[in-house]
Amino acid sequence: MGFRQAAVLGPVCFFLGVLFICFNVDHRVLWGGLSADTVEDGFQFYTTFFNAPPAIKAMLHGMVGVVLVGLLGKLHAWDDSAMFFDGSSLVAVMFGLAVYLTVVVPTLRTIVTPLASETREEQIEAMTVLSAANVIIAGCLGLVLLLQAGQEYAKRADAREQAAQAVAAEDKKMKTQ
Repeated sequence: MGFRQAAVLGPVCFFLGVLFICFNVDHRVLWGGLSADTVEDGFQFYTTFFNAPPAIKAMLHGMVGVVLVGLLGKLHAWDDSAMFFDGSSLVAVMFGLAVYLTVVVPTLRTIVTPLASETREEQIEAMTVLSAANVIIAGCLGLVLLLQAGQEYAKRADAREQAAQAVAAEDKKMKTQ
């Protein structure tokens, strides 16, 4: 595994860990029924998450940059493996980033700092949408891990096949002499 692959896998696994922590609240919101305790736990969790120090937010957003730079660096090889696996990974990351920017950020603002016109029901609906968005982003990041594992498997299988062909060619050359 090279530096570019580590630049992709490290932050993706980190974000999956963050989303796994969020899943402790998300699964109760999405599939456990919305009780008053669940709603209050969700509001408290996401308020703490939203009010994190700026250094933590900067680190999270910087990790997004590391993933994008790593994927673009891997895609720069422009061979079939890079175009299929890394290109597909880049699409999955960009989709997850689009969901983050268009769904997660606005719904966090609705939950934590609602406008005067937003009701409690709208905040609860925003938390439900946020939970679903987190699951979608986790799916995108899981897809990136699968694609990167598939790329590594394909490279190793190709190397085994080339080694077998080299041995067969050497045997054929020895037999003709």
